[in-house]
Parts: sequence; structure tokens; C-alpha cells
Amino acid sequence: MTMKGMIFQLGRSLNRAAPVLYRSVHSGICPASTAATTPRTECLLTSKEIYAREDKYGAHNYHPLPVALERGEGIFVWDVEGSRYYDFLSAYSAVNQGHCHPKIIAALKAQVSKLTLTSRAFYNDVLGAYEEYITSIFGYDKVLPMNTGVEAGETSCKLARKWAYNVKGVPKNKAKIIFANGNFWGRTLAAISSSTDPSSYEGFGPYMPGFELIPYNDIPALEKALQDPNVAAFMVEPIQGEAGVVVPDQGYLTKVRELCTKHNVLWMADEVQTGLGRTGRRLAVDHEDVRPDVLMLGKALSGGVYPVSAVLCDDEIMLTIKPGEHGSTFGGNPLACQVAMAALEVLEEEKLAENAQRMGELLRAELRKLPKDIVTTVRGKGLLNAVVIRETKDYDAWKVCLRLRDSGLLAKPTHGDIIRLAPPLTIKEQELNECIDIIKRAIMSF
Repeated sequence: MTMKGMIFQLGRSLNRAAPVLYRSVHSGICPASTAATTPRTECLLTSKEIYAREDKYGAHNYHPLPVALERGEGIFVWDVEGSRYYDFLSAYSAVNQGHCHPKIIAALKAQVSKLTLTSRAFYNDVLGAYEEYITSIFGYDKVLPMNTGVEAGETSCKLARKWAYNVKGVPKNKAKIIFANGNFWGRTLAAISSSTDPSSYEGFGPYMPGFELIPYNDIPALEKALQDPNVAAFMVEPIQGEAGVVVPDQGYLTKVRELCTKHNVLWMADEVQTGLGRTGRRLAVDHEDVRPDVLMLGKALSGGVYPVSAVLCDDEIMLTIKPGEHGSTFGGNPLACQVAMAALEVLEEEKLAENAQRMGELLRAELRKLPKDIVTTVRGKGLLNAVVIRETKDYDAWKVCLRLRDSGLLAKPTHGDIIRLAPPLTIKEQELNECIDIIKRAIMSF
């Protein structure tokens, strides 16, 4: 056990022994004498008690896998009972650098005691350094910093419309943005207006006008849609993550680039989940050596430590938005900027994209040996992968994930029959082989 782990276990033991501030392991409640002053997070609850508390006091807009986590380090997480698990979801690819990466945490600690937020009403001494660093890495003139992935999507849509009116000459309020069926970029009203998933959009209309949908990975459909001179942009994920790790044909992104250029339409690449090393390249579009007009980043841009997102593009597009026309109180705050720079440095210094490429090839090769009557499909790039489970009356993807949990590995189903497998990019070959054995045993147990 590492020194950090020994200290943590000692702390847990001391906490459990203290009768005043903490309950005993089995009592299930905080002492009455401290109930009014002790936050419930300081009471050592069991997993089932944690599930019940969230169910009672929280909105029911998620259906979590039943495991209550309290600590993470690298590729591992621990639950409140002390059981250790391999994390094969990585917070939907936000934790590419591993949980609580020391360099990112150090950057956060150094900045958090100096200055956290000024708003954009004033300059600060960190934002410019971050802007210079991220634009130099990805090769764009400008960056617009925001907080979440969905805000990056909203920002991109606003930029596309503004560019269409000011540069392309689309008539006022006539701009259109094309999206692909199966896309997912969040759950704001704009995001669900482009969705084909009823669980996202049903019951939330009316929807955003000016959004149109075409099939994913369908070049003829895109070419037809781009005939309309009022089309401002085509937003697309290089690999559709939430849809179940749907990988387009080789050459699809190259043709998207050619068609958007031909028809004077912005290509907006949603790399919030696929970017930052996840697919075995710095960006997923790098697999075809193509450059989007607008690049959306988020999730692993902070290593899972703090909400950070970004939209990158060149001056012709970015400078169409003037002061007061878009912004965020927290966007570009000093704390976020320091964290993001450290997160990007970790990706580059530790060559995590290269590791994702090697480990992903090994993972898919081994999983494709599983029986086709249980696992019908294995697909992905780098360490963004999915297996499709043939559902029967005896098992489905959810039951497989429960058995994986019981075996020490955490994954989550999407769309009923698909399990996404996306560990932190820091995983080593020996660790991956252990995980492959866990996955194989769990699936074959059915």
C-alpha cells in the first residue's frame, strides 16, 4: 500500500472511532447531539444509506449504477466500504489523466489560495497565459473559454449564426445548422432540439428553430443538405460517444471537410468526449489529418477536477462576436485556467494519446475473441470502446455491468444493449490485461 493509502486508511479508522463527530459503522445515523451542526457528509454512511439519501433529497434525473464512491486515484476508485474498482467510464472521459492527478491537483491548490474568480469585468494574470497555450497547441487564432461541454456547443451555435449573417451573408434569422442523427452534446433546450433521442427531448418543446438533422456517416445526405445557401454550419462528433461509440467510415471526416469548404459552411467538430487523447490521437479528427473550422473541447480539459470547456476558431469566425454578446461569469476564471494548463501538460508530457492507441488495440483484439452469441459487436478507437450485448430474458447490458461491479470493474450501459469501456488513459498493459480477464469472466458467466 502506498504512503497516501496508509494515511487514508488510518484516517478512516480514527474517524470510525470518534463517538462525538461520527457515527459508528453500524448505527446508521449521526449522534443526536451533533445532528444540527454536523453535515451529513461527515457521517459514515453505508452505500445503501447513501442511495436512500440521494433518492429522498435529489432530483431523479439520473439512474446510477449502485455503487457509492468516496475516493479516486489514477485508474482506481474506492467505495465507502473500502472496496476498490477499476474505473472503466472515466466520468464520461473527463478523467483521461486519471483520478486526482498530482500535477493537476497541485496547480489547483497553488491557485485556489491566490485568486479564484474575477469575472471577465477585469483582466487577470492567468487567462492570457492559458489562451496563448491552448491556441498554440491546437493551432487556432482564438479561444473562447466556458465551463461545460454543453456551453461549448451553445457557443459554437451562436458563433455559426453570427458568422453566417456577418460574413457569409445569410438573410437575418434564416441561418440553419445541420446535425447528425444520434448526436449528443448536452441537455439544454438548444441541445435537445438537435436530438433524436426521445428521452432527451420528449416533453420539453417547443424546440429551437433553424436546426436540421441528417443521418450520421452519410456523405450523400450531407451533400444534399449543404445545397441550401442558408446553412451556416455542420456540427458533428468524429465518433458518436453517447450513441454507443459509433465510428464512421474511414474517409468520412475528410469528405466532411471537403464538402463544408466547397459550400462555404463551417465544420464544427464536437470533441468534448473524443478529444484530448481519448481515441489515440490528440484529437479524433487527427486520425484523418483534417482541421475543423470550430473545435469544441471540455471534459478532460480539466482532468475531471473543475468544469472547463473551450471553443477554438480563427479570427474570421471568433471576432464576429463583440463585447456583451456572449459570456459567462465563471468562464476563463484563473482557477480554471491553471487547472486546464496543467491538464493539457499532463496529456502531452505523459504521451497519453499514444498509450491510448496501444492499449485500445489490445483491448479490442481480446474482446473480439468473446462469443458472438453474447457480444455481437466490439468497436472503438483508442480507449473509447463499446461492446454490444445480445439481450435475452436472462441478461442484458445492465446485468453485465452489475456483475462487472461485483468483480471490481465499473462500466455503464448506454441505450440498453451497449456497454462503453473507457478507462483513464494512464492505464498500463498489466492492469489492462487484468481488466480484460474481469470483463471476459463476467460476460462468460452468463
